[in-house]
Amino acid sequence: MTVSQKIADHVRDLPEPEQIEVLDFIEYLETKARSRRSRDEAKEWSTLSLKSAMRGMEEEPSDYSMDDLKETF
Repeated sequence: MTVSQKIADHVRDLPEPEQIEVLDFIEYLETKARSRRSRDEAKEWSTLSLKSAMRGMEEEPSDYSMDDLKETF
């Protein structure tokens, strides 16, 4: 028996008000999962964008040296 079937069996035995509560919780979990996927996707795009913008900069000569610093930590 799959997890989905076990859940369905339990929910089927509950009174309707509790079934509604279970449905609300499931919808909450779905929203939470979508939000997490959306954040993960945004982070991936941000990383890709930064890598693309910075590509090739390692080889570029710097206009500044350590002598140009006014403060060091």
